[in-house]
Amino acid sequence: MRIPSLRDHEQFVFTPGVVGFPILFVLLIWIVFWMEIRFGWDFTSFGVYPRKIEGLRGVLFSPFIHSDIKHLFHNTIPLFVLTMSLFYFYRKLSWKILFLGLLFSGILTWIIGRPAYHIGASGIVYVLASFLFFKGIFSKYYRLVALSLIVVFLYGGLLWYVAPIDPQISWEGHLSGLVAGLIFALVYKKDIATAPKYEWERSNYKEENDPFMRHFDENGNFVEDPDNNDLPQYIYHYRKAETDKEEESDKKDSL
Repeated sequence: MRIPSLRDHEQFVFTPGVVGFPILFVLLIWIVFWMEIRFGWDFTSFGVYPRKIEGLRGVLFSPFIHSDIKHLFHNTIPLFVLTMSLFYFYRKLSWKILFLGLLFSGILTWIIGRPAYHIGASGIVYVLASFLFFKGIFSKYYRLVALSLIVVFLYGGLLWYVAPIDPQISWEGHLSGLVAGLIFALVYKKDIATAPKYEWERSNYKEENDPFMRHFDENGNFVEDPDNNDLPQYIYHYRKAETDKEEESDKKDSL
């Protein structure tokens, strides 16, 4: 009897893209930052500027722009971890979540944000953290629920920054990403991975048709070769140990 694997269900398959695409994404952000430092350029004006038409270009460009090295580190490290998790656990949805999350969180920031330039990849970080957490909880599948708990353990502190606690931080972008991730988890709620089932867990399973179960007789004893009558048959009998008698014999021996 063949035991199904996760690969049979096309779930949780490790491919080069699981690591490759997150590396390329983060590398591109670092290259943009290096260009600003190397050539003295300032791309801040390409960020999201709420309720101005030219500010809409920041929906696409702002995730690649960062103010300083600290801002860059705080965004790219969780971005790499969460993007890699997305590509591994939700391979079929990964590009859709990244692209739609970029658009949705950016546009929502453009609608609700303060009149200032909003830059950084934190919006997409919140999209991924929110989506991975809520999608795993909705799935009720132990692997994905475990991923949700890991996300909370690693990045649960992000929740504090969806409130205006620091005037230098774009809490509007964080809130937009959180809302976007929750919406995507609800929209794709039915697209949930299912755990593979063993043959005996299926509804159409019949014990008499199971080749493995034919090795057991009506008393539950194992028969080594039930089909070959020409060979001597070895039947293994299993019985409960007589513990009381063994204890008595041990006592006599000790005397």
